Amino acid sequence: METTKYKRLSRERVGIPAQLPIKIVQYGEGNFLRAFVDYLVNKMNAEANFNAGVAVIQPLAGGMINILDEQDGLYNLFMKGVKQGKEIQETELISCIQKSYDPYIDYKAYLQLAKEEQLEFLISNTTEAGIAYNGEDKFQQYPHQSFPAKVTALLYERFKHFKGNPDKGLTIIPCELINHNADNLKKIILQYAKSWELEQNFVDWVNEHNSFHNTLVDRIVPGYPKDDIEQYQDQLEFEDTLIVSAEVFLLWVIEGDGKLKSRIPFNKIDENVLIVDDLQPYRTRKVRILNGAHTTMVPFSILFGNDTVKETVDHGFTGKFIKEAVFEEINPTLSLPPEELDSFAEEVFDRFRNPFIKHQLSSIALNSISKFKVRVLPSLLGFQQKFDRLPLRLTFAFACLIRFYDGKWKGESLPVKDDEATVSTLKKIWESHSYNEIAKNVLSKTEFWDSDLNEIPGLKQHIAYALELIDNKGIESGYEAFSEKFSSN
Repeated sequence: METTKYKRLSRERVGIPAQLPIKIVQYGEGNFLRAFVDYLVNKMNAEANFNAGVAVIQPLAGGMINILDEQDGLYNLFMKGVKQGKEIQETELISCIQKSYDPYIDYKAYLQLAKEEQLEFLISNTTEAGIAYNGEDKFQQYPHQSFPAKVTALLYERFKHFKGNPDKGLTIIPCELINHNADNLKKIILQYAKSWELEQNFVDWVNEHNSFHNTLVDRIVPGYPKDDIEQYQDQLEFEDTLIVSAEVFLLWVIEGDGKLKSRIPFNKIDENVLIVDDLQPYRTRKVRILNGAHTTMVPFSILFGNDTVKETVDHGFTGKFIKEAVFEEINPTLSLPPEELDSFAEEVFDRFRNPFIKHQLSSIALNSISKFKVRVLPSLLGFQQKFDRLPLRLTFAFACLIRFYDGKWKGESLPVKDDEATVSTLKKIWESHSYNEIAKNVLSKTEFWDSDLNEIPGLKQHIAYALELIDNKGIESGYEAFSEKFSSN
């Protein structure tokens, strides 16, 4: 008996029957896949006659398949954000999910999916830890625990049922946030095939008739809006316990060729999906621009007095500083076309300005030293190598990072979050009363930077002077003085 003021969302009530053929098996029922892949499938069904139904597999015991079943696979996606400076709010009823399976309850039913005549694609997001080998998974001991073992079992069932038909291989597109995700998944599948002593014909079929595509995914998905659920629910006719919220922006970069493009009509929808020969430049672009901007701004902006990312980019001084760091110092070091880099960076700043997402600077301060090494230092060094001078803003931000790890600022504690060894090393360095010594000692820590940064011409002098200015003049006046001294060099 329904007790809420709304009737529960169902296909009968909204008039959408479950009649799409199963073309996609999807490992994961969580917020990200439902706000990302299923949204795109839904859009291709509506605008490009993709006619693809999704079968969702619960990858872990104790998931949400039962809730999805209660709503016949339906849910509402709320997308909020900024595009080209304008606030956007959109709502979409997602209806592409046709079936769902819990392999921990009925593994045989899960394996029956292998016999779906029109099945073409396998998509996953089982977290970074999902693509891993578990030696305890044995061939005929169900249910298999690891995601790759489940995939191996499904592929083998399909291989047997269709007698190795070359046309029945799958296009496999994992979305886990690890580099070379598809290559790693394929490697583990073949490892299971070997340890389970499956026939060589199956191994050949996997290698020759299934395609594996590395990916890069990007979309902020806060998920179920529990703090504002009544506000969201009041916009709907039926009760939805699976509402998911996401930003407007999305990016999906997939390594593939013309064959993949012909199989999925991404080109017929207006979404940021790229099929490319090599995604590494795009991964570098994201790490250097989006993540690099975050890491550049955190100590600098906290010391200035800001609390959030949006506050940082909206402020006249800090916003200008970060934007110039990206467009004038980071982008010129990257290999993609300048107009493509600038367009991506503009989208990044739109995301930073999103009024619907409150991103605390302190929440992204974790492990700032290691983040700086991966996300910002390559841009700083690349700029110096390319132009034979140091980038002013990235160098000043480096000094802010070093100052941040002192742990105190204007009598208040700073939100330094790092491993104990890193924090204690930097605090000990700060016991020195010489900015030159502080700069020299930090830059010499090869365990932080993988090299002695004192060898970079002028870097120690720049950092030492910036530290002195930060302490004596503050962030804004300190940067102005720093810029006046070095901008003409």
